[in-house]
Amino acid sequence: MADDDMLSWDESVFRDEHVFELDYLPEAFLHRDEQMETLKYALRPAVRGSRPLNVMARGPPGTGKTTAVQKLFDELTAVSDVESVRVNCQVDSTRYAVFSRLFEGIFEYEPPTSGISFKKLFRQITDHLVEEDEVLVVALDDVNYLFYEDEASDTLYSLLRAHEAYSGAKIGVIVVSSDLDLDVIDALDGRVQSVFRPDEVYFPAYGEREIVDILRERVERGFREDVVGPQVLDRVAAHTADSGGDLRVGIDLLRRAGLNAELRGSTEVSVEDVDKAYEKAKHVHLSRHLKGLSASESALLRVLAEHDGDRAGDVYDSFQDETDLGYTRYSEIVNKLEQLGLVETEYTTVEGRGRSRTLTLSYDRDAILERLD
Repeated sequence: MADDDMLSWDESVFRDEHVFELDYLPEAFLHRDEQMETLKYALRPAVRGSRPLNVMARGPPGTGKTTAVQKLFDELTAVSDVESVRVNCQVDSTRYAVFSRLFEGIFEYEPPTSGISFKKLFRQITDHLVEEDEVLVVALDDVNYLFYEDEASDTLYSLLRAHEAYSGAKIGVIVVSSDLDLDVIDALDGRVQSVFRPDEVYFPAYGEREIVDILRERVERGFREDVVGPQVLDRVAAHTADSGGDLRVGIDLLRRAGLNAELRGSTEVSVEDVDKAYEKAKHVHLSRHLKGLSASESALLRVLAEHDGDRAGDVYDSFQDETDLGYTRYSEIVNKLEQLGLVETEYTTVEGRGRSRTLTLSYDRDAILERLD
């Protein structure tokens, strides 16, 4: 390789590495015009001081749902009488935690960690909305996590019925779900179903050419000129499409490939840099799911790593030795891990014992253990 193709010690292939961080909000939001128009239509009443329409945004992971909400909420910051708060339900997965996040978003400081009841917390939020004549728009991002913890119905009931308990409170809700197996409406209590009739907006997986368009914009902003060529971009897009069209895989892959090029001292990213990075980038879903697990949920995965494919009862014996938790809680955790796609269960008939459930990890054992540590 010629010297002019090599980086000096203080050079980088990146122009702005933050462009490849998952919290980066792109200026250009491509191939989502229809979805944005539906969301804007639902939120337009809030700008006029009325309660907005409720919305349910669904689609596979990495298809722009969170970005759409963030861009709309950025626009709403210019409207003085509208408060908009996005809650990450993977992190805040109980009704109290959701309302604590709403409190923080409205008052710009956290509520006390103890000594304040949910009723009082709720009342302070609604009193503020009524006194200031403000509309609150709440986005429950990854709302499926509220369902996994059996907190969704109570949370939505409190939000949707707020105007009945506190006259004048105006709250609209956007629920965002990446779990396509979850029927949000059907999974809610009847008391919530009667008042939750959201407009629906679907975010389909991006096609390969759409992925190229979107990633090209990131490349132009994030890399120096001529670092990533068309062949490399096409390879990243192909890997992204193979991962279900999740753009987060492609964005993470671009960053890792750039770092691989720097490690070689090269001024250009190669196809080999991309392929080498893919083995790590393809686990972006796994890392995201593991990050939100509790200590007991992580403990069960560690136990499963040693008992992969064993019967549920045998796994439980080891899990109880590790945690002292009962079978009911164990069963709840198994169900949650299955809903997250981390564990697969299969029922088989065992002679003399009837039907038995076996548990299998959905990802490579070493990949899970590496990311749990």
